[in-house]
Amino acid sequence: MDTTGGLAVALSRARESLHDRGNVVATGIGYKVTGGVRTADLAIICSVTEKQPLTALSADDVIPPDVDGFPTDVVATGPITALAVHVDRMRPAPGGVSIGHHRITAGTLGCVVHRSGEPLILSNNHVLANSNDALPGDAILQPGPIDGGTMETDLIATLDRFIPIVMAGESSTCAFANGVAAVANWFARLGGSNARLLAVTERAADNLVDAATAVPLSPDLVSATVYGVGDIAGQARAELGMPVVKSGRTTGVTVGEILQVDVTVDVGYGAGQVARFSDQVMAGAMSQGGDSGSAILDAEHRIVGLLFAGSERTTVINRIEHAFGALEIGV
Repeated sequence: MDTTGGLAVALSRARESLHDRGNVVATGIGYKVTGGVRTADLAIICSVTEKQPLTALSADDVIPPDVDGFPTDVVATGPITALAVHVDRMRPAPGGVSIGHHRITAGTLGCVVHRSGEPLILSNNHVLANSNDALPGDAILQPGPIDGGTMETDLIATLDRFIPIVMAGESSTCAFANGVAAVANWFARLGGSNARLLAVTERAADNLVDAATAVPLSPDLVSATVYGVGDIAGQARAELGMPVVKSGRTTGVTVGEILQVDVTVDVGYGAGQVARFSDQVMAGAMSQGGDSGSAILDAEHRIVGLLFAGSERTTVINRIEHAFGALEIGV
């Protein structure tokens, strides 16, 4: 049972202030570590790229010892980035193997899901939809291009749907803001001005998922099993302290534990692009680049999340209920 309600309220009030401090890349709820030993005390965890002595920090960048009476803890994770060995061509292709949009390197086939009885491949947007730069019907290769996949021999599916990732500073998707800009630009044109307004989010809305689906060219090209783990036995909610397992393209089958919940994290997508995700969960070092898209299962092999980002010390996971709801799918 998740008993983090009071902490979650305190964190929601302090989250923006904490993220404004230099070096903070994520905040969440987990167990405080003292002297290298994890205690039973819940705390607000601030993940930083690297720990620095207090003397090297400005007063505005120091993490407070508590928030609304709840203790804080600082954990060094390194930079958190979207992650890109099961690299062989496999037919039928199970969860856990190399896959990707024809213009990326490679990620991981998470698992087979269904919409209205139709089997679909589930993975990340940045694996199947090239980080928003794709169209439904685009070619999906297994293995992914970096692992030797080609359009001629390894086409396994076409892109179905993806949930757009909103990057910080992107053009606003707010209809009102864009409408105001359009009217202003109309008047500008009447006045002979070449200046134009563009509605841009000062801070992009938080994302919930990095997720996409693809349609196999034939149902018999994919397998419902997860390579090295077994069949998925339903769906569950990720909770603090839950043991988990995944099968991924790069590191194969690894196990871990949910160390933080209610995580808000800023994830780098290359070329200076950063996207903020909220209501995520975080595990330890159980992934590397190329494992993106892996299905995260609990001890009963129920799917609880979709791996999409991490660092050398941490793994960041979408809650599966958000991915399933947004894409209108299920196991």
